[in-house]
Amino acid sequence: MSLIVLTGASGSGKTAIAKAVAARFAGEIDVFHFDDIGVPPLSRMAADYGSPAGWQRAMTFKWLENLAEAQHSGRNQLLEGQMRLAFLEEAAAATGIAYLPLLIDCDDEIRTHRLTVERRQPELANAEMMIWASFLRREAAAKKCATLDTSRLSLEESVRAVVERF
Repeated sequence: MSLIVLTGASGSGKTAIAKAVAARFAGEIDVFHFDDIGVPPLSRMAADYGSPAGWQRAMTFKWLENLAEAQHSGRNQLLEGQMRLAFLEEAAAATGIAYLPLLIDCDDEIRTHRLTVERRQPELANAEMMIWASFLRREAAAKKCATLDTSRLSLEESVRAVVERF
């Protein structure tokens, strides 16, 4: 597989994994962060795309279009971000890009600790984030998407589990 897409709710570990992959495998794996396109305020998402979900869908298409062009280089690629698997499927079908989705997840207690203590973003450790994480779990199960539970894994173990999928 030349493109792996990590998705998951905040605090799951996907960005930490992606940054570690970029540092350890520079020159072998090109790493992209969904949020690098810029994340507008919710009001702008709604005004321009009808809703935050509409924005996420449109940006998922944009990312996969860009990665489809780069995929011809033959280099391994890793994209991380918070996106629905349904949007990934749609965008992949539209662009003809092959990819392997991987849900990065953790239990809510670990997520809360990571967000409040490690990242110092307690405002993200809220009911909405836990509902989003639960939604992504259900969507992954329904689509038979592989899940990497980072609750009890070290960063090194998580990185190894992702890189082995290439």
